[in-house]
Parts: sequence; structure tokens; C-alpha cells
Amino acid sequence: MLEISGIERHFASEPAVRGVSLTVWPGEVTCLLGPSGCGKSTTLRMIAGIERIDAGEIRIAGQVVADARTDLPPERRPVGMVFQDLALFPHMTVAANVAFGLPRGKDSAAVVTGLLDRVGLGHCAQKYPHQLSGGQQQRVALIRALARKPRVMLLDEPFSSLDQRLRVEMRELALDLLREEATAVLLVTHDPDEAMMMADRIAIMREGRILQEGAPLDLYHRPVDLAVAGFVSDLNIFSGRVLKGHLRTAIGDVPAGSFSEGASICVAFRPEHLALRRNARAPAHVIRVQNLGRENLVEVKIPGHLPYLRCCGAGHSDLKPGEHVEITFDTATAMQFHQ
Repeated sequence: MLEISGIERHFASEPAVRGVSLTVWPGEVTCLLGPSGCGKSTTLRMIAGIERIDAGEIRIAGQVVADARTDLPPERRPVGMVFQDLALFPHMTVAANVAFGLPRGKDSAAVVTGLLDRVGLGHCAQKYPHQLSGGQQQRVALIRALARKPRVMLLDEPFSSLDQRLRVEMRELALDLLREEATAVLLVTHDPDEAMMMADRIAIMREGRILQEGAPLDLYHRPVDLAVAGFVSDLNIFSGRVLKGHLRTAIGDVPAGSFSEGASICVAFRPEHLALRRNARAPAHVIRVQNLGRENLVEVKIPGHLPYLRCCGAGHSDLKPGEHVEITFDTATAMQFHQ
């Protein structure tokens, strides 16, 4: 449904997007994940037609909408977009906002009523955006974008302003609506949890390039480099040289796999891959314990090793700051990279 091939965008002499290629299928959610300023939103704006491309090609449902000779205006692209600030028209009622851009006809009012009822806002049709809660405004922005039945939906961090509970609710509602319509969705976010929850595929961006693309669990367990691994969650990192087929670390030896003798490598463990047990003779000791109900986070100090290690476990931890602990791990969870 959406095919992006080698698109680029330059501002003055600085490249903002460099050779980005992606394919998004109908009913699929692909997420662009990366830090602020990495080119995610610029990529979305080029797909929508708000920004021109400097190179490459964009196709929607097989039709070229942008290349060296073509640049269809936004209104002629079968694309819906929900912005971070929602961009609702403050002087229009909710019904008028949803109807904006729909062809005028005897059925348009029925379409608007049906969409509002679908998200539980039928009673708000004659209200104005400022009279709605944040979650209600979010629903209006979403169904306004869906009203024209776009082939592609672009979501630019639309849930970032909501509180945690409402954010989860809106993610689920958005996914249900978009998948019912078999819409191809491209979501921009800097939140790895949001990407893991919502996306069928994730493309991690940095400095205008895609570093790796794949299913969420593939990126989580098989990142191509340390930068990709660190986008998805915290890491505990140890570095050194391979000696007799192992990397010696402060928590034990780790098999070095295919790395050659003497190679300079680093080994990374995610917080949930390190386990703790009390051991009064162990040099490591607990610095901080955070019990969050469903999980616990424990920070541990090892003499001579910086920074602190972060360990995560299910449920409640009865460890206390100052207690000495032994750190164990399964070598299969170690992620290894050239330094």
C-alpha cells in the first residue's frame, strides 16, 4: 500500500533524511522509532506531501505520488494524518471538524454521525474542541482522518500528550479502528514501549537513516548493533578483549561466540536478563530498589565498574539498599558487538 524508495530531504546543506526505504502493507502498522531530530517527522511530511522530496520515490497503492517529476499536493494523496497537536479547528464544532474534507452530499451527515457514534462521541457533535477532554479530542482527530477512508494513515506522536492510562486506551482504540479499515499505518514515536505495543514492524532511525527494520521481537533480541539495542531498552554493558574464547566481565565470563582471539568487543544484557540473590560474600551491593507492583527495578554497584547495573524482575523484591548480592545470567541472553 505504501512504498518508499530511497527518499531524501536536505535543509540548506544538512541532510535530514538519507535514502530511507520502507514498505507498509494494508492492515499493517509500521513504526518509525528514534530520538528527536532523527528525521522521523520529516519522512511523514514527505509522504503526506507537506514536504517535497529531494530524491527517491513514494508510491501509494501503486501510484507514484512523488519522484523527480511528480509531486501530488496533499489533498490529492489518499493519506490521513494525525498530528501531535491534533490540529482541530477551534472555531468549528466537533461534527464540522469531522466533516471537513468530506465531499458534500446527502450522505455526509450520516457518515459523520456514524463515526462519532463509533467512538462514543455522538452526544458531542455540536460541542467545540475546547469543551472536550484530551482523550475526546484525540478521538475526534482520529475519526476526522479516517472519514475520507485513506489508504495510508500517518500518526505523528499523537498520544504523547495523554496520561499513561488514557494513552493505552487510545492506542487500543486506534488500532481497532485502523485494522477494521485495513489501513496501512505509519506511526512516528520516540517511545520504545509504544512501538513494541502497537507495531507489526519497527524501523529504527538515527541521523536520517534507518539502522534496522524488522518485527519488534527480532529487534529486541537480535539488534544489529549496540545503538539499535539501546533504543529499545536499558542495557548493562561490559567491554574488553576476547581471551581464550571468552570476555571476562565483572559478573563472570561470557563466551565470545565467533569473535576472534584478542578482538575488542562489548557484551550487553537487558535488565530482565540479570538475576540477583543474596550473598554476603559477594562484592556487589544494592544501591536502590523500586517496587512498581507488577515488577521491580534494582540498581546494583560493583566495585570498579561504572555505571550501576540495572536489574528487573517480576513482582515484589525484598532486597534492601546496602545488601550484598550475587549476579547471575544465562549466557544465551548476552548480546555481543564489535567495539
